[in-house]
Amino acid sequence: MQNNMSHFSLKSLFGAVFLFFAFSFGLKAQDGAKLFKQNCAVCHAVTDQKLTGPGLAGVYDRVQPGSLSKDAWLHSWIKNNEKLIKSGDAYANKIYNENGKAAMTVFESLSDPDIDAILVYIKNPPAPKADVASVPSAGSGEVKEEKGGIDPLYLLLGAIVIIALIIGALRSVRHSLQNSYNRKEGKEENPDITFNEEVKQWLGGHRRLVGVFVILVAFGGMKSCWDACYDLGVYYDWETQKGYHPEQPIKFSHKLHAGENEIACQYCHNSVEKSRHASIPTVNVCMNCHKAIQSGPEYKGKEIAKIYAASGFDPKSGNYTNPQNPIKWIKVHNLPDHVYFNHSQHVVVGKQECATCHGDVKKMTTVEQKAPLTMGWCIDCHRKTEVAMEGNAYYDRIHKALKEKYKGQYDVKFTVDKIGGLECAKCHY
Repeated sequence: MQNNMSHFSLKSLFGAVFLFFAFSFGLKAQDGAKLFKQNCAVCHAVTDQKLTGPGLAGVYDRVQPGSLSKDAWLHSWIKNNEKLIKSGDAYANKIYNENGKAAMTVFESLSDPDIDAILVYIKNPPAPKADVASVPSAGSGEVKEEKGGIDPLYLLLGAIVIIALIIGALRSVRHSLQNSYNRKEGKEENPDITFNEEVKQWLGGHRRLVGVFVILVAFGGMKSCWDACYDLGVYYDWETQKGYHPEQPIKFSHKLHAGENEIACQYCHNSVEKSRHASIPTVNVCMNCHKAIQSGPEYKGKEIAKIYAASGFDPKSGNYTNPQNPIKWIKVHNLPDHVYFNHSQHVVVGKQECATCHGDVKKMTTVEQKAPLTMGWCIDCHRKTEVAMEGNAYYDRIHKALKEKYKGQYDVKFTVDKIGGLECAKCHY
């Protein structure tokens, strides 16, 4: 009985020790991944790919610590590389010189167990996920999906031919039946006339109906001509523009960038507070982040590779050595050429949010047009929107004058139309 208990206790002890070490290693690796992402991932990749700093694949084997052990040297380098460089360490100075004498950030807040966890993670990185993306080359052709189906023009012509054959057959049957009836009744048979002659006879017998039809066609033609004139860059057709969301050359998600990552609109559209135009971001703005962020949550590296192709960036070397190709973005919100609109006036002076005109872009994967942006829509907004005068230096003088003019009248609302917001020359000078 005692031997069995001793055997059981010894077995349990070994099991507990094994589970402890297994759990400790798993927790250490997990903490290492988290610590790496928090402190290192901005500048380094666990692969051999160069970001701001060199890739860390095989870094443990590359270290030449001299008198120190590899672990001790790496601990000293990560905690305070500047101190190690100043100490005259040969390998530390070699790395410092190879990276353009750019010192790494000091991480003295990391404990030795933290650094051990990071090193375990670097030695055992997660398996790379398969990525079918490739950087498009200048000479590569894109295979376009061929769409099946029949051309609508052929369908229309076929329908006209079939209708003509049916009309001819029915006309022949009607003529035969009419003559059979005439013979039975002892009447003369109807002469065999052509289709054109029959149409002339019908028109001659229904002149009033033909006259009404001609008038309707004439008015319909004039209305179509009038609508066509409006479409000559003068009229903004909301029905055709409503919900317009074209497929962009790069699948850029505003929901991800402005919504989940909370990047301010002004970071990318940086002229919105200074110019009449919001401006399309240059590829350099994209590269501020995507030089380090090389894979996205949905398309992985496929769409980011298009940014690299546009900027001429080589992600392997970390240098701009490839030819540049401009990104041909498609404009979504379009105003007629004779309309003047100033973004800075509305955003800075008017204190308007982007969503007022563009909708809740933070929830849009592909940006689409939500507001009609017609003259009637703008006028209605000017009649309802109060002028942001309080604490706005732009309106100090007019605010003082209006307060004096309407002194004692507390129900007066100073909307945009009351300060010239409905004058034609404001938008059409």
